[in-house]
Amino acid sequence: MSDAIRQLHIVLLTVLLTASARADAPGGVVQVGSGEAVQIRSLMAPSVVPSITRWLQYATEMAVRDFGSIYGHRIELGGPIDTRCSPEGGRAGAEQVIAEPRVLGVIGTLCSGSAVGASPLLSVAGLVMVSPANISPALTSDLAGNVGAHYYPGYFRTANNGLYHAQAAAEFAYAELGLRRMVSVDDGDPYSAGSAAAFGHAFHSLGGEIISAARIEKGDTDMTEVLAEFSAVAPDGIFFPLFESEGLAFIRQVRSIDRLQGAMLIADSALLVSAFLGTPLSEGIYFAGPVATHISGSNMATGKNADAILAVFESAYDGSPISPYWAHAYDSTTLLLRAIRSVAVVDGGKLYVDRAVLRKEIGATSGFQGITGILSCDEYGDCGTGRVNIYHHEDSSVTDPAQLPAVYHFLP
Repeated sequence: MSDAIRQLHIVLLTVLLTASARADAPGGVVQVGSGEAVQIRSLMAPSVVPSITRWLQYATEMAVRDFGSIYGHRIELGGPIDTRCSPEGGRAGAEQVIAEPRVLGVIGTLCSGSAVGASPLLSVAGLVMVSPANISPALTSDLAGNVGAHYYPGYFRTANNGLYHAQAAAEFAYAELGLRRMVSVDDGDPYSAGSAAAFGHAFHSLGGEIISAARIEKGDTDMTEVLAEFSAVAPDGIFFPLFESEGLAFIRQVRSIDRLQGAMLIADSALLVSAFLGTPLSEGIYFAGPVATHISGSNMATGKNADAILAVFESAYDGSPISPYWAHAYDSTTLLLRAIRSVAVVDGGKLYVDRAVLRKEIGATSGFQGITGILSCDEYGDCGTGRVNIYHHEDSSVTDPAQLPAVYHFLP
């Protein structure tokens, strides 16, 4: 870029910056002053899933450190903002982010329900959000060109669309386990309900039948009514995309019903965490989840591979991540920071970042080498690889998801 063009670009950005300060409109240009930090934030859920939040936040912090600075400006993340895995919490978290006018992007949310509340507010404010863990199809699309009910521009994710999880689970249940009559249960959450519905559709398309689709409420511990319904129809298998609290109560009561002892049990990725895997009640369950063994290549933004990152986890945080989504958090953070660096305009000691241009830059992501694989974003923000494994958990002394045997591999 010639000096004349560069100066013209800076003048135009300055005009836009002044205009965006006067107009309450999406986008706008953020100025990072000399000596100031580039600001990003994370929307997690420490009050609801503290252990998963902790490891995803660690991965995000590590990605920030590994990335370094942006044209000499340090990157400031701050602590995780609690969205409580609910739409109301998501809205409150988004409002907290929007109140800081220099924030350029968000890593999150952890739960799909929180994204339902956060995404529309962040979108109107011109911000971008890159989630490492949301899988509800409603947040993006049905992967056939039809927009999801809760999609808003500026939302992206490195986690897979849950339709891939559902397809993998349905194919495995039908073709590998030979199941034909199944039941499902969800808790009404966008993730849980979306996963159950997608599984039912995929299983039916293969020739199977969902003979009962039940719903519990979040916080329920008494599953008597649902399990009586399931017992009456004697299914071949049960698909239960529940979170840890409800999932543990559900499986404890399933184990006590004689007529359900022969039913195959298939869970989704929300239960693919160390705390659940460590209970003997979890033995024998199949899980649909992201690939927990990562590629040998390095993240192209930091040059770090999974082995190097995990070694730092062991030394700096005294342990291994309890959820495979740590890798998606690392990739989400580097994808965001790389895009910020790509679109930032430097003028002396200042940076200018146009939020609208940043959103387009992330949306144009293609062939980004992450530690979860090659990431490319579609028009509705799905950037994940689509790779899903079915894991079989047979020994509750094995609590690291990466150590579970994968019995089925799905690649779209």
